[in-house]
Parts: sequence; structure tokens; C-alpha cells
Amino acid sequence: MTDLAVLYQGAAHCLCYPDSQVRERLPLVRAAVPELHPFLDEFACWSPIAAAEHYVRVFDFKNRHSLYLSWWLDGDTRRRGASLVAFKETYRAYGLSVTGEELPDYLPAVLEFTARTGNRDLLTAHRAGLELVRLALTDDGTPYALILDAVCATLPGPSPKDRMEARALARSGPPTESVGLD
Repeated sequence: MTDLAVLYQGAAHCLCYPDSQVRERLPLVRAAVPELHPFLDEFACWSPIAAAEHYVRVFDFKNRHSLYLSWWLDGDTRRRGASLVAFKETYRAYGLSVTGEELPDYLPAVLEFTARTGNRDLLTAHRAGLELVRLALTDDGTPYALILDAVCATLPGPSPKDRMEARALARSGPPTESVGLD
């Protein structure tokens, strides 16, 4: 099995928007992370335009494919702000900071943090959300599910209880804000 840090870094890279920089580094991921070969084999068949269109179709139009982990616990509520602060505080405790355009709960950022620190607490704390994303991607037949399969396989479990809880949360959806709405 691949070193977990290498797997998490490779998964983080594969879950980013497939621009030219991401595509250029995929041979390195292939060489280092055999667990991601099923995804990379599928991805290799796509043109750059097809890869970009698929990514946007999968991740930008469906909340049930959200790569923002706090969304799965908090939805679009005020509580999500506190969750995002908690992610930032976790990063700061390890001397890291969030840079760029993405929120701190963005799965590729969490995977990169985990790869750098070895701390899987954020991944395990958001296991239900990861499983929900994995199940939704699997149901929709996208090869991105293969990446979540590899990541989830490294976490404690998986047990039927995790899957049942994930499906129950999927049926009820994340919380919604009701205060101040007519």
C-alpha cells in the first residue's frame, strides 16, 4: 500500500479542477499512487475540454457532490462560519495557513493538510460527509468516486453503520437556515 501521505496528496491533486498544471502532474501521481490508477485510467481518455466540462458538471452544479466538508454537517447555515473557523484553527495549530481562493474545508485542502501533518482528525470527523460524497459520485457513475473510495478505505471503519448513517443523512440533507426567512 502507498504511504498515506502520498495517497492523500495524490487524491488532493486529482480532486482539483483539471487545468493544465493538474494535468501535467498526473504522471507523477500515477507513478506514486497505484490506488488512484483506476481514476487516472479513466481520466487519461478525456481531452482537456472534456475533463474540465466533466469536473464542472460533477462538482459545480450538485450540492450532493460538495467537496466542502462543513456543508455536510452545517449546510448553508450560520453554524458553518464557526466550522470554517475551526478548520482554520486546526491548520494554525500546525503552523499552516489557508491561502488561495478556496475555503478551509475544501476536501483537496484537507487532504493536503493531512498529507503534510499526518493528522487525520479532520477526515475522520467528517467521515459521514466523505461517505455521502463517495456514495453520490458512485451513484452518478463518475470516476471521481474512485478517488473517494481510495481515501475512505484509509479511514477507520468502514462499517455498515457508517454507510447507514451516511445514507440517512443523504435522505434528510444538510441543515437549512430558517431564522429570518419568510
